[in-house]
Amino acid sequence: MDDKEIMKHIQELVDEEHHLLKLEEEGKIQGDQRQRVKDLEVGLDQCWDLLRQRRARRNAGQNPDDAQVRDPNIVENYRQ
Repeated sequence: MDDKEIMKHIQELVDEEHHLLKLEEEGKIQGDQRQRVKDLEVGLDQCWDLLRQRRARRNAGQNPDDAQVRDPNIVENYRQ
């Protein structure tokens, strides 16, 4: 996924989040939609993190598409 695709995906997530938040303001949101809002927050954080990582690799003179994915259980060299 390149930067443009990530930005497009972010915009789609933001649009969906705004729609659900509007429903919440109107008192029309349902239980599964509340969970979806939480999922969207996580998804947006992940997309922004990915975009920042890609830009940092590019700024460091590396190809952002050549990055190796870390095991999700490893955080800052600490295995959970």
